[in-house]
Amino acid sequence: MLFWLWQGASWKRAALLGWLAGFIFFAIDFAWVGHTVGGYIGVFGPFLAIGPALIEAPFIALAGALSTIAYARMRPVIAPLGAAAAFTICEWLRSIGVLAAPFDQLGYTQADTPLRAIAAYAGTYGITFILCALGAYAADALHRRTWRPLGAAVASTVVLALGAWAFWPARTLPPPTIPVAAVQGNIPQSFKWNALALAVSRYTDMTRALNRVHPRLIVWPETAIPTAINLEPGLLAEFSGLARHLHSTIVAGGIDAAGPRVYNALYIFSPAGNSNIYRKRQLVAFAEWFPGRAFLSWLPYIGALNGGLTRGKIDGVYSTTALPIAPLICWESAFSDLAYAQLQRNAQILVVSTDDAWFGTTSGPYMHAQIAQLRAIESGAYVVRAAATGISGIIAPDGRWQTRSRIERQTTVIGAVGRRVPTIFARIGPTRVAFTMIALYGLLFLIPRKRGEFASSREP
Repeated sequence: MLFWLWQGASWKRAALLGWLAGFIFFAIDFAWVGHTVGGYIGVFGPFLAIGPALIEAPFIALAGALSTIAYARMRPVIAPLGAAAAFTICEWLRSIGVLAAPFDQLGYTQADTPLRAIAAYAGTYGITFILCALGAYAADALHRRTWRPLGAAVASTVVLALGAWAFWPARTLPPPTIPVAAVQGNIPQSFKWNALALAVSRYTDMTRALNRVHPRLIVWPETAIPTAINLEPGLLAEFSGLARHLHSTIVAGGIDAAGPRVYNALYIFSPAGNSNIYRKRQLVAFAEWFPGRAFLSWLPYIGALNGGLTRGKIDGVYSTTALPIAPLICWESAFSDLAYAQLQRNAQILVVSTDDAWFGTTSGPYMHAQIAQLRAIESGAYVVRAAATGISGIIAPDGRWQTRSRIERQTTVIGAVGRRVPTIFARIGPTRVAFTMIALYGLLFLIPRKRGEFASSREP
């Protein structure tokens, strides 16, 4: 519908329509943001989604403007490709930077369809481009009353999807042989931060019970232990001893305090008795850090706002008793460039440790888990995902859940993983895909129109 509206509009009208559609879409789809926080701010909770919607909607407005320029200045038969490239470019732009919120990308919707294989070659953005091209050509068929270009687009998509599927290494994996586990303690967010003793006993007891299956990697959720573990010698000794007892690497979520700086962190305990700390690189704006907090310090209540965490700077990859792992904490799993940076350091398994308890049983945890499926396909790696209240599980390199938990259950998910398989996307990364879209958008302007061809929309 958007491409149909954009095709007959000026760039200003297209931008306005894009902004309005984007605002409504993101306000609805980010409604889960206020689930838990609404308990603290009452009736204002549902309005929290307006913030992300205001930040994200301008990118859809930009997509509208760029699409209309494509319709006005490119050959009509290729203008839909330009519009699809424009939308994909804007999806990438809203997914990078400190205020990025890369949820709700169109490509994520295909996590369980045959189109998902394309992510192994061109990432989630490649799937987004194909979906937009189909939509744009459908709109073009309605607008110009010509169906041949749409038929060619559908046929090309089928051929491309079949080719991607046929040559996809993840389809013919050998059976995984390395046992792993994800522990889902199911401690509600409402009292988690006042339940340190409960968290310690529950996660250690559930982990100790895994001795019967001898996992080589055990993953706990983000901030499963709600304290600065590095300041608690007793906890450090207890968790190190547990790793030695099980002859397994334990990845435990907690806080890392280094002087005045506080990090959202994962502690990697090895059975040899040593440990490493991974610090979260991509913080959630307005939740884990507050943009302009120092500048706005004169405003009332600014000091009471959340946002006191410091950003980690190392693309950590860590050796374990299984394979080298690439940790991703919660929000980070939505950023394909973060995982790509770790793949360049020979990471073999993606470990996603998250606390989706903030969002209860809304769409949020399901959307977040779906994103992890695309990270597996893009990287060609198994994903071990541990969520505080679900969804936890193991995802194969073809995006299929090997096993998964249900929401709001205290459970342990057990499975097996293997080495990652090569993918083209793991070699080129999301930035090169985005630059390819930018180049495509520009090159399409250089194809001259045939005599007698007219633009399908007004000149911007």
